[in-house]
Amino acid sequence: MMLVSATLYLASTWLLVDAGIPKETVTTCVDNVVHRLSCDLESVISVETSLYGRTDNVTCSEGTSPDRVSNTHCSLAGVADVVKKRCNGKKVCELSTDVLGGSDPCRNTAKYLQTTYTCLPAFHRMTCEHSLSHLSCDQGQVIVVHGADYGRRDQTTCRYGRPANQIQNTACSSPTSKVAESCQGKNSCIIKASNSVFGDPCVGTYKYLEVAYNCQYPVTPDEEI
Repeated sequence: MMLVSATLYLASTWLLVDAGIPKETVTTCVDNVVHRLSCDLESVISVETSLYGRTDNVTCSEGTSPDRVSNTHCSLAGVADVVKKRCNGKKVCELSTDVLGGSDPCRNTAKYLQTTYTCLPAFHRMTCEHSLSHLSCDQGQVIVVHGADYGRRDQTTCRYGRPANQIQNTACSSPTSKVAESCQGKNSCIIKASNSVFGDPCVGTYKYLEVAYNCQYPVTPDEEI
């Protein structure tokens, strides 16, 4: 049976998402406060849309003058790509508008950050630096990588025996496509959590590899159409 490309695997995964997994929406009304996405149990975030701007005059309008909510055609380009890169494949993701960059899409308009996402069932693997991450599926199934991150986002994961100065930096988050490039479409895969593979996003910090993936049966060429 022929395997299809990584893009087609992800496309088939999205078909499964549309088949009944509920969508979540988070709206944050104030700039530079926490915009938090989260999933429960064995599931991970998969961002569908994200907007910074304004598309109606009702959302986040309380206490705001009418002239500041009248522009309903305001959006900053590229926001969805930024949020997807930071959040896809994670159980919890926190960010604020200061990570979006770009100019103000509509001055004197009250803007909000709004993200719609689903929680995909997934395996979640955490592998400490210098160790090997083993991804595997049942016979006949292949790996579909939802997201991977090499760095450090808390002070508790992979902390045993490490000095305090090596686990203090929790702003070391580096999404990577290397796991998908190495493992996508395979029945099993081993990848090393190391700077030699992923680069060093924060020198002096002891890091770990976080991977979210699922297993599915490969589609045939006829099913690609």
